[in-house]
Amino acid sequence: MKLLIATIRNYIPLSAADEKIIYRLFHKKVIKKGSYLLEAGSVCRYAIFIEKGLVRYYIDKDGEEKTTYFNKEGEFVCDYLSFLPQAPARINIQALEDTVIWVINHRDLQQFYKEVHHGERFGRLAIEEVFVQAIEQIGSLYADPPAARYINFLKKYPDLIQRIPQYYIASYVGVKPQSLSRIRRRMANSH
Repeated sequence: MKLLIATIRNYIPLSAADEKIIYRLFHKKVIKKGSYLLEAGSVCRYAIFIEKGLVRYYIDKDGEEKTTYFNKEGEFVCDYLSFLPQAPARINIQALEDTVIWVINHRDLQQFYKEVHHGERFGRLAIEEVFVQAIEQIGSLYADPPAARYINFLKKYPDLIQRIPQYYIASYVGVKPQSLSRIRRRMANSH
């Protein structure tokens, strides 16, 4: 909970009363490696904060998994396209490690916005950050060659390279694992 409080404080100031509200509205869960925080077709019921662990987002397209995103400690996890309208999700969110999370349901998040002094400001700033990241990722997917997407991955997730299986990284970059190996070899040889 301390990491959650500290992360929210990066966006807004919190009083002791605000902290009590957060303690009341968020609930701790432990997710085993390989388990799902969300499966396509179900409704995303929670906004999630990762205290410890790692997750990946992916879509299943014609029997092939396409990894679209990763979240780690100190980050929020949510399929906002499902969570905000409470509609069925098109993505899966899976734990890549045993993961400790704090969850808040849709109704309680509305309470957070009302009761925490700068709660609505926190929500706006957090969503703006998600929006910018999504637009950057879409732009990169259309404009950047795979090697550039891999370099962007390394910049964005330098601490995760040893924690994520190579085939998920390849999927995220948009190439087959063999192509990722070639990209990595070329980068190693150029240094």
